[in-house]
Amino acid sequence: MLVDPQSEYPKPPFPRQQQPWPGLASKMQPRPDHGEKSYKGTGRLKGRKALVTGGDSGIGRAAVIAFAREGADVAINYLPAEEPDAKEVAELIRAEGRKAALIPGDIKDEQFCIRLVEQAVGELGGLDILVNNAGRQIAHEDFLDITTANFDETFKTNVYAMFWITKAAVPHMKPGSAIINTTSVNAYDPSEPMIDYAATKGAIMIWTKGLAKQLTKKGIRVNGVAPGPVWTPLQVTGGQPPDKIPEFGKTTPMGRAGQPAELAALYVLLASGEASFTTGQIFGAVGGRGGP
Repeated sequence: MLVDPQSEYPKPPFPRQQQPWPGLASKMQPRPDHGEKSYKGTGRLKGRKALVTGGDSGIGRAAVIAFAREGADVAINYLPAEEPDAKEVAELIRAEGRKAALIPGDIKDEQFCIRLVEQAVGELGGLDILVNNAGRQIAHEDFLDITTANFDETFKTNVYAMFWITKAAVPHMKPGSAIINTTSVNAYDPSEPMIDYAATKGAIMIWTKGLAKQLTKKGIRVNGVAPGPVWTPLQVTGGQPPDKIPEFGKTTPMGRAGQPAELAALYVLLASGEASFTTGQIFGAVGGRGGP
């Protein structure tokens, strides 16, 4: 059935809203679509074992739901404050007859990142898909307002954690495994109020392309997904200036923000053996403007 992508999901204006960091998808208006009802699996990841950071909500949650419905067992990482969203995801994973490992903790801590991987491997019995997705984004209209603490927190969450988790995961990964990093349209077209966030996403893009060259020798593929404006808790917890939320996504050619569910298939493809000749690439999902 053909569906017009311009009208498939809600368009602005959205209600004015803000949540304290890190926020909950369950409290957003409208609630994001992660594919809870729409994603249908076909066994493309049967028997696979995945770790997804930020898997409780947003793009990570959409990937988790899709992975489980494609036959994978999944471990998700999230902050303790996101436990309500994480429990919803676990129920969805288990409803597919797959293992769900919930591993709360702060990935800004190197030792936790190492424990995260070890626990995921232990609970799932291995690891062959890694999705570095968790991110921090705080808008500042004037870069002079970015404190060293803000800058450090953004880089540790978005870049250092990716390095620590990947370094811990690769020794467990066999040929045929896949790593997927979530970068952003900001890596190519930085938004004025979030230049520190954009800098991290540019770093993730280059890390992905460089690491892919090394890990090809181990039979491990590394790719990235670069979303544009997507309706997730990241936006309503400081990721956008509060006055921009009602019109969020309006400037895309589609006239709306993306929904997490619309990116799930990209993560499935890049995790699956169907993309066996694809590594070191960045795939955009931006609604028509910017991107790779």
